[in-house]
Amino acid sequence: MTTTETGTARPAGRPRSEKAEKAIIEATLDLMGEGMGVSELSIEAIASRAGVGKTTIYRRWSNKEDLVADALASLKAPVPPLAGVSVRDDLVALLDTAMREAGQVRTRCVMNIAMSESDRYPELFARFMRQAVEPRTAAMTAVIERGVRTGELRADLDTRLALGTLSGTMMWHIKRAKDDGDLPDDLPARIVDSALRGLAP
Repeated sequence: MTTTETGTARPAGRPRSEKAEKAIIEATLDLMGEGMGVSELSIEAIASRAGVGKTTIYRRWSNKEDLVADALASLKAPVPPLAGVSVRDDLVALLDTAMREAGQVRTRCVMNIAMSESDRYPELFARFMRQAVEPRTAAMTAVIERGVRTGELRADLDTRLALGTLSGTMMWHIKRAKDDGDLPDDLPARIVDSALRGLAP
């Protein structure tokens, strides 16, 4: 602990800077968006792009893989609040969030580059899955299971198959989108309505 001029104590060391962290995350994503893979990234290059010193990065992340995992997770918006009234509406909300966060050219480029190296950095991608993917999967699974309980969906529904049908269809469209505005606003609703024709009782 150190003491200020007024005599109040404060924790030793510099306070964490949200501005510096945002600059570091953005620098990491920018470099990956320009085609640099995880193996090519260096703390030096990230620090230079972010305009910070390497020690500023190491104060927040113990290694490059941890930084990249957090940078990738930042591309995923939080699970949206769900009304819980209609299975259809909740599924549309979840797919809409996925579409909007992945509908940007840089985001798609970064994720494509990152996923191409998943075998080389298994721990990095396991952490990314825990942070950013599994909460989405759990939310959609809960909505589907709720629909089975309420009778909105078939009693004999294969939850994992339904999950794959919905999220897989959205990912198919996302991967084939070329520009920011290439995905129509009503795509999530169209996917859900098409799927529900087979999932409904």
